[in-house]
Amino acid sequence: MKLMNTRKLILEAQDKGYAVPAFNIHNLETIQTVLETCERLKSPVILAATPSTVKYADKEYLIAIMEAAMEKVTIPFAFHLDHFENVRDIKTIISAGCRSVMLDASKRPFEENVAIVKEVVDFAHACGATVEAELGKLGGQEDDLVVCDEDACFTDPEEAVEFVTRTGIDTLAVAIGTAHGLYKRNPELDFERLDRIRKVVNVPLVLHGASGVPVEVVQKAIDLGISKVNIATELKIPFSSAIRQYFSEHPDASDPRQYLVPAKEQMAKVVEEKVKMCKSSQRA
Repeated sequence: MKLMNTRKLILEAQDKGYAVPAFNIHNLETIQTVLETCERLKSPVILAATPSTVKYADKEYLIAIMEAAMEKVTIPFAFHLDHFENVRDIKTIISAGCRSVMLDASKRPFEENVAIVKEVVDFAHACGATVEAELGKLGGQEDDLVVCDEDACFTDPEEAVEFVTRTGIDTLAVAIGTAHGLYKRNPELDFERLDRIRKVVNVPLVLHGASGVPVEVVQKAIDLGISKVNIATELKIPFSSAIRQYFSEHPDASDPRQYLVPAKEQMAKVVEEKVKMCKSSQRA
């Protein structure tokens, strides 16, 4: 079976007032955990892989696992490339079967951002793939992409209109006060800016950096027009913490089929929390 793009998933979320959760995955166990939990909750979902995840797990393995998963679950899901900067890598993985990509050229000047995104959009759309791009800069670190707080900047609504029109992107990732990684204090989102962007931009909006953001804050953002919410850091912490706890209790353990079970169980709890936060349960 061919992998699906994110267009239908996100447009339906936009139409019905919820957001599709996009969880960063890293290996077979994290893929299983996300899909099994979302299947139980009847939630559509996006499984996102950063460049380092694709390098670690290999694009052919990841695509094969996703294609096999389509035979195992009934919920709609998409495999999505997250924060890719290299155009050649994007084209290679789309050609291999991936049908959704987030190109991050947000650190480039506006005209360069437009040009590189337009190149990817033209290629991706010809292959039936969807493209997400970012305007503005989120602070923090995502994979190998680092933006210092002083270099972070919010999305300008007027620029957003021009950016969407000239590039033809399918979804727009907005910078409204979130950051990648965990927060030292609760973030203050610019809801007035989000509302202005939503009123003038005609494509679904994406919120990155949702790990650690209070539920009520994310849900207000969804009410104001966010249709896809990215979660990464908050999944890795319980997964790795459970493994450390297992080895502290079983120092001689060596069977990954044993110590990965509690890791998946703890990660599943967070997946469920985030699905409910996105109001996407019982939507599949």
